[in-house]
Amino acid sequence: MDRLTNTVRPYAWGSTTALPELLGTEPTGEPQAEMWMGAHPGAPSRTDRGAGPVSLADVIAADPERELGPDAVRAFGPRLPFLLKLLAAGSPLSLQVHPDLDQAKEGYADEERRGVPLDAPHRNYKDANHKPELICALTPFEGLCGFRHPAETAALLEALGVSALKPYADILRAAPADAALREVLTAVLSADHAETAETVEQAAAAARRLAAEDGPYADACAAYAAIAHHYPGDPGVLAAMLLNHVRLQPGEALFLGAGIPHAYLGGLGVELMANSDNVLRCGLTPKHVDVPELLRVVRFEPRDAGVLRPEEATASGEEVYGTPTDEFRLSRFVLAPGTAPHPLDDRTPQILLCTAGKVTVRSGSDSGADGSGTDTAATLAPGESVFVRAGERVELTGEGTVFRATLVA
Repeated sequence: MDRLTNTVRPYAWGSTTALPELLGTEPTGEPQAEMWMGAHPGAPSRTDRGAGPVSLADVIAADPERELGPDAVRAFGPRLPFLLKLLAAGSPLSLQVHPDLDQAKEGYADEERRGVPLDAPHRNYKDANHKPELICALTPFEGLCGFRHPAETAALLEALGVSALKPYADILRAAPADAALREVLTAVLSADHAETAETVEQAAAAARRLAAEDGPYADACAAYAAIAHHYPGDPGVLAAMLLNHVRLQPGEALFLGAGIPHAYLGGLGVELMANSDNVLRCGLTPKHVDVPELLRVVRFEPRDAGVLRPEEATASGEEVYGTPTDEFRLSRFVLAPGTAPHPLDDRTPQILLCTAGKVTVRSGSDSGADGSGTDTAATLAPGESVFVRAGERVELTGEGTVFRATLVA
């Protein structure tokens, strides 16, 4: 197995304290937003197999079948198909959606044909892959996920009492759900900026009023008011009001499939996604918003937020977060002292991340896809991780919590 050294990304929305508290390090005063674990070219993990630190991406590229196993290479190509992160949101992230696989391939090919540089600020597609993702809360975690049912949103907009929002409420009550959501989101994102900014200011003031009252909209309106504080005048504030507001407790999760608008507002979590960087933004950002392409990708389907809780799947105590994607599978082990070792299936590559306590990962002497290997052990503290190649047999012992990122076998 390979102990990983991982990069922390200092995005402006990151918390200054959440990752240092988990890692047991001193805060720097700067935001620390995400710690990446995997082989994404933007910030690959590094490991040392005796000849000095090297990129995990280079390790895999040197012998994909040995590291990933032949089945994974046949299914996903010669690269690790998932990216694991610790995500620490101190302020709201952009409101965004991800394309499905066909949309990503089409969009990437189109921008390549037109010669749009990969680093151009108006580029939408950085690769030809989709980006389903799963966020699992380690602390209380707040977010927006999926369109609320139109009649419920109409009632919220009417409760705000802002005259400029009344036409949107009328549409949401009168039109079929998908058409109503499309029409309102299009109007919000296409309206005159100055008029929208004034409406956002009025809506934010009304949201603060409702947040202070003991009513059905207090919690969601507190979130919308906070978003408006961070992004004054941004049309994304009105777009956010179309979405379900959700609070996750530790251990609960959300799955974000293609076309589902969402935003993370605050908290610390484990995030697992397909190995892609394709994001189309709806607002709450100074970055490029391509409204026509966004409207092509968004799925205008009302839905509940869909909070996931883990289900025990094996006798070894593994708890799995079920999702409809093959590129990744997230599970966790909550280990108690004095229990028998927890053996892990060795058919697929995996990354193991400790988030609490102290856990030992032990590899057997007959490990390795080619039958080679020696007895090794790595003791992980919170925030530490290892990569285990396909075919390597490992087991867990100790007292603490381990998240396991792997493929659907």
